[in-house]
Amino acid sequence: MSKWSDPDVWAKLCSGENCVICRRGQPKDVVATLEASWLTINEDAPLRGYACLVFRRHAVELHDLTETEGAAYMRDIQQVSRVVQSVTDAVKINLEIHGNSLPHLHTHFYPRHPGDLFDGSPIDWNAVKGLAYATGEFAEYVAAVRAALGTKA
Repeated sequence: MSKWSDPDVWAKLCSGENCVICRRGQPKDVVATLEASWLTINEDAPLRGYACLVFRRHAVELHDLTETEGAAYMRDIQQVSRVVQSVTDAVKINLEIHGNSLPHLHTHFYPRHPGDLFDGSPIDWNAVKGLAYATGEFAEYVAAVRAALGTKA
């Protein structure tokens, strides 16, 4: 059952009142703070090179942003897309914005390669049976992204 099935629960989540990111002050796994967002990278991602960009104030939809905020967020999206593609040598970067399970504006970045786990199909987090990284690879990826962004944390 989706969280939006209960209008009261969904309204509280959308308002930010029960948003786990807002209550914590930022998302988990932040590797960089950009102009309008936090860049997070999770070791348990379904594909190597996955990243997620989380808008720094509570908003649910892109259209909730002011024009200035939207432009800043798009600059962050473009910057992260370029960096992830460069660092991973991806042939394509898939971007996804959902927010139906966590209604705080965020964008997923999936670097795609020929023959990857989801070649010819959409990304399915539930299909992942193990970690995408070998020992040490995750730390190397985070370090490469930070270096490409020119940030430390």
